[in-house]
Amino acid sequence: MNPIAIAIHGGAGTILRALLTEEKERAYYQALQDAVEKGHQILAKGGSALKAVEETVRELEDCILFNAGRGSVFTHQGEHELDAAIMCGATGMAGAVAGVRRVRNPITLAKAVMQHSEHVLLTGEGAENFGHQVGVAFEPEEYFFDAFRYEQWQAAKAEDSIKLDHSAPILPDKKLGTVGAVALDAAGNLAAATSTGGMTNKKFNRVGDTPIIGAGTYANNATCAVSCTGHGEYFMRAVVAYDVSCLVEYKGLTITEACLYVVQEKLKKQGGEGGLIALNTKGEIALTFNSEGMYRASKRNDEPTYVGIYE
Repeated sequence: MNPIAIAIHGGAGTILRALLTEEKERAYYQALQDAVEKGHQILAKGGSALKAVEETVRELEDCILFNAGRGSVFTHQGEHELDAAIMCGATGMAGAVAGVRRVRNPITLAKAVMQHSEHVLLTGEGAENFGHQVGVAFEPEEYFFDAFRYEQWQAAKAEDSIKLDHSAPILPDKKLGTVGAVALDAAGNLAAATSTGGMTNKKFNRVGDTPIIGAGTYANNATCAVSCTGHGEYFMRAVVAYDVSCLVEYKGLTITEACLYVVQEKLKKQGGEGGLIALNTKGEIALTFNSEGMYRASKRNDEPTYVGIYE
């Protein structure tokens, strides 16, 4: 019997026990467990890796704790600009959206781009128009409002700075908020999906690595599936997700070796902070980060669910 497996992340950065109340910590653990087990249940019933990553990321987008979908951060204009991407490891097909507004589940719109258009990446108003055509759900601005995110935005505006998500009152503001999933189904196929609200107080329609295939999201049955979370500019410059795949394909590294080399050496040397999740067709999982923490969870076959937050 082929293995099935799924791994998820909900952002990385300055995540320390001292900065999370017990109540908030429990909420994160529960949200991560619920999402990863939902995706695993799809796989256990014979569902595809593509369906599992989409539904898992939708679950995280609907949770206000994470910087994606409903919980997204505010832009400089006080709006929400959402990015997402999805990729099928069996076919190499991919879909992505960037800078979309009021889309309840950007990952579903990205999947529609992959399945119902001849394109890979749609942006802004055009992507929204396409979303209306294919019938994805839109929500009013109030749906995306969160008091904590609003306070982050006001603080960033006062400093005229762009902030990575997850503020820490006694430490630099470092939470690299994105959500993502990678999955392996019983047919031996891989898929990856990633979604984000980007940076607090971002200007000029800034787009990070999440919707860029090969930078923040990548899947190939011959190598691995990867979803990244971090300071997007560094992940784009290093083409992180594809680099992990290349190290497996061309250098023969294990998935763990490839992830460690990219995240702990190459990214660190450039000043890039964050992490990634990766999975191969053997069901081997890597949850790798160079920050103080990363919201993460995984489940393989009938093994116990793993959930982690801190280093």
